[in-house]
Amino acid sequence: MTRLADDSAGVRAPSRLGSGLLLALLSAASFGMAGALARGLLEAGWSPGAVVLARLSVGALALAPFALIALRGRWWLLRAQVRPVLIYGALGMAGTQFCYFSAVSTMDVAPALLIEFAAPVAIVGWLWLRRGQRPRRLTVLGACSAIAGLVFALDLASGADIAWTGAAWAFAAMIGNAAYFLVSGETDGVLPPIALAGAGLVLSAVILAVLGVIGILPMRANFDPAVYAIGETPWWAPLVALGVIAAAIAYTTGTAATRRLGSRLASFVALIEVVASALFAWLLLDQRPGPAVIVGGLLIITGVVLVRLGDRDAA
Repeated sequence: MTRLADDSAGVRAPSRLGSGLLLALLSAASFGMAGALARGLLEAGWSPGAVVLARLSVGALALAPFALIALRGRWWLLRAQVRPVLIYGALGMAGTQFCYFSAVSTMDVAPALLIEFAAPVAIVGWLWLRRGQRPRRLTVLGACSAIAGLVFALDLASGADIAWTGAAWAFAAMIGNAAYFLVSGETDGVLPPIALAGAGLVLSAVILAVLGVIGILPMRANFDPAVYAIGETPWWAPLVALGVIAAAIAYTTGTAATRRLGSRLASFVALIEVVASALFAWLLLDQRPGPAVIVGGLLIITGVVLVRLGDRDAA
């Protein structure tokens, strides 16, 4: 029987809090790189489904040796944790990716991201309803600040097309994103974070491959070079970076961070991914971020600080 990280515990060991924040920021930065790297492949003719499948598959291969070392032949750990592993891989990874791309096929990217990244608010509500962890006033203020930051960072004020079908898919992606953090925050100490991430990557890659084979998720790929602001690269270079950095490292550090911070705080820190995405788009695609991104980033950081203070006051 697994249990979630104690999100109501406001006081954590300083070393655990510090390492958790560093891991969470590394995870957010790694995830933030994915969009800019994928853009070069998409413009070269790859389909979104093929990019995601390649990303998760390369990530699974890169992480497999380290996951096996962490397990040390203790396969019973995976059998004992089959339910959270299934939720983590099928819903938190594959489900989130599939639902997000289904959403952006019928609506603008910015509002789809806003709905998906509202996952921290869903986590606050889940912990309140299921575990009786009523959010403190600072936590609520932090959530409001973070959501306002997302509105600025995604430039929603300029107007965006919102379709109800797309919104439903984006909401499903938000559920998957929230599930990723809730499962990552399990602290029974049985399954190492790197083993959980490795198993999840394998499972999610298999699920997306099946969706591609039966035609639900279009798969198109080629060997044309990908073009970025820094110049052309062979097609395999961004795939390796996507798999190793934006999948293997991102999921492993994110899971380890959530074990230390709890699902609520870790999910709010993960919102820095939006700002990181804008910075990598500037570096790799020459898409200079505007003042709204800076304002949004500051509001998100303010929200993270308020949520942390709310956790501390709950002690």
